[in-house]
Amino acid sequence: MRALHAPTRRRAVLIVPGFEERKITKALAAGADEVVIDLEDAVAVDSKAKARALVVRVLRELDRDPARSIAVRVNGLATQWAADDLAALAEVSALDSVVLPKVEAAADLVRARELLGRHPATLQALIETPRGVQDIDEICRTTAPLAAVVIGYADLGAALGRGAELPPQRWAAIQDRVLLAARASGVAAIDGPHLGIADNADFRGRVHWAREAGFDGKWVLHPGQIDTTAAEFTPNPAAVEAARRVLAALDEAAERGLGVARLGDQMLDEAVAVAARRVLTQTEGN
Repeated sequence: MRALHAPTRRRAVLIVPGFEERKITKALAAGADEVVIDLEDAVAVDSKAKARALVVRVLRELDRDPARSIAVRVNGLATQWAADDLAALAEVSALDSVVLPKVEAAADLVRARELLGRHPATLQALIETPRGVQDIDEICRTTAPLAAVVIGYADLGAALGRGAELPPQRWAAIQDRVLLAARASGVAAIDGPHLGIADNADFRGRVHWAREAGFDGKWVLHPGQIDTTAAEFTPNPAAVEAARRVLAALDEAAERGLGVARLGDQMLDEAVAVAARRVLTQTEGN
């Protein structure tokens, strides 16, 4: 099975419950870089099978926007629903990525990949337990096709004995831990959702903090939060032009057989190139 789309941007990721067709359809048209349809926390125990069938039908019938990514958050591997979730999604070509909750080991991702069979979907690891944070390096080094790691503040906060809605500065140590592991393995790092649904000063401050911390994007719970989030994670024109000049200088040096490149008074190396490519990815989505 061949996926219809392989996006790279996840500036604004909208999560939507997987039990109501109208909300799913509306979310898919809301303009987020990625929509995550939730079969886990948002769905009651006695509605799991019904929600799964609904999501599969909606995605099969969807006339999708190729500029947007579609992901589904399945139930955790320790539950009785995970295998059925992944088996059903393995037959859906419109699926780009699977979000696996409560990932605590690289083996969790490998097992999810096995259950997806030959489907080309990538995986995303939701980090929401102390063990997941502790073993984040191993998780990011998995042999499974891991595209992103996402911090889940609600469950993680409960496990740590702290409120999920503490000021973002109180999460800095964990954010840095996850971000460093992701960057070392070339995996995107996405900040988890703020539990409020308003696009207010508190929300904007949290989005700004996540972007300054180095994250690639943030989950949001309401379509009204998409524009603010996408704008925050989109580099400004000056940064874009600087990134293009850096990569052009490196390409020119390579063509001339030079081991180093220079742009004005700046010596350029691969680290500078990585940063420049990330800027263009956030701008152009490729």
